Amino acid sequence: MISGSVASRSIAVGALVLVGSLGLAACGEKDKDDAAAKPAITATGGPDTALAAQVPADVKADGVIKVGVDSSYAPNEYLDTDGKTVIGWDKELFDAVAAKLGLKAEFVTSSFTDIVPGVSTAGKYEVGVSSFTINAERLKQVSMVSYYSAGTLWFAKNGVTIDTKDVCGKKIAVQTGTVQDEEMTAKSKECEKAGKPKITIDKYQKQDQATASVASGKDEAGLADSPIAAYAVKKSNGALAAVGDIYDAAPYGFVVKKGSPLAAAIAGATKALIADGTYKAILEKWGVEGGALTTDPAVDPES
Repeated sequence: MISGSVASRSIAVGALVLVGSLGLAACGEKDKDDAAAKPAITATGGPDTALAAQVPADVKADGVIKVGVDSSYAPNEYLDTDGKTVIGWDKELFDAVAAKLGLKAEFVTSSFTDIVPGVSTAGKYEVGVSSFTINAERLKQVSMVSYYSAGTLWFAKNGVTIDTKDVCGKKIAVQTGTVQDEEMTAKSKECEKAGKPKITIDKYQKQDQATASVASGKDEAGLADSPIAAYAVKKSNGALAAVGDIYDAAPYGFVVKKGSPLAAAIAGATKALIADGTYKAILEKWGVEGGALTTDPAVDPES
């Protein structure tokens, strides 16, 4: 979930990543049910003892790393058919990261807006893994480790014509707390300053609720992270259509407590998974390889 100031998006994302993401939107993603049915791809070679030694003692004491996640964001992180098991490529990737550190990840479903405070101050989670975009605002609260790149993509009910450059007076669906929420809020103010009707922004706690509101016709259009929007369109059986191109590509980051040495350990584990092919295999399994990193994972890359 891309969250934080639009102006603070990283400019470090290369053109090749954006082109790859555009290709993903055009071609569609692999069926999540097919991907979920396949065996999980695990880290090869077992734990890395040097990296495991970097994990803080209080984290590795019980061998479990507690992870906050908003599980409504298919195909990144979402609930399986049992309604309680978290699955998705984001989850599968961090499972492999944790294993490389000699830990087992325990995913706890939370609201998106509660995860960062849950890591930074409340101590509810040791890591946040929920498609968080790295930006300057968020880096004031937590440390983040880059591992993927995504942009924003609009979608609408099939047959609906909408100019995404001028949505004054329109009803638009977003997930609350995301950059798409902030983008629409800022644009609505611009509409009013220009003497045009403000945007009616329908904010939903979960992305699947926002998507359903567009499919039902309650809202005229919606926007979300590119893998999410592209996937929703593919799975809608023709009810939805993508509108325009992907824009504002920026890196996702794993969230840890500000200044924690756990960040460097996670960056090292992610780099090791890239080197041994596990990272690529997981992204390809889920059909999201268009957003793969083209640089090494980095701690607080915008700081």
